[in-house]
Amino acid sequence: MERHITVPLSAETAASLRAGDYIYLTGTIYTARDAAHKRMHEALERGEELPLDIKDNVIYYMGPSPAREGRPIGSAGPTTASRMDRYAPALLDLGLKGMIGKGKRLQAVKDAVVRNGAVYFAAVGGAGALLSRSILASEVIAYEDLGTEAIRKLEVRDFPVIVVMDAAGNDLYETAAQEYRRDKSEG
Repeated sequence: MERHITVPLSAETAASLRAGDYIYLTGTIYTARDAAHKRMHEALERGEELPLDIKDNVIYYMGPSPAREGRPIGSAGPTTASRMDRYAPALLDLGLKGMIGKGKRLQAVKDAVVRNGAVYFAAVGGAGALLSRSILASEVIAYEDLGTEAIRKLEVRDFPVIVVMDAAGNDLYETAAQEYRRDKSEG
């Protein structure tokens, strides 16, 4: 199924998405990678507030290349999501509704996705220049000293993603592999 949805995500919208759906996001999303996640984790351990309101928001695991003249951002491809797996469950428990990255996730992340009615999207790796065309604005909002790993607020229009893991726990990486193996054994 192909759908156009607005972000931040409502609980109802997140619950309606299914693994395998093609989605076009429009609205506000945030970027954060390894170093930013580590800082957010440390802030939470100290009892401090996070530099952004996590509730119902989507974090894109991405660190952009420098913007060319006249563009808000450079190449904006996804990074491997598993690098954030140790931090993701705590953020999901605080109300994070979506994550965008590439690759499989640990069981603890899957459990937190289901527990919190969230969703994990995949963006196509290697298509950073194409993905950047859907980014209308980019602003560093926290941890500027981290350079490309700073937290950014992005305004996106029709940003293409695929639902990999839905709120019911369906995981496209698992089901697609099972289907492939079944098709190979029947062929």
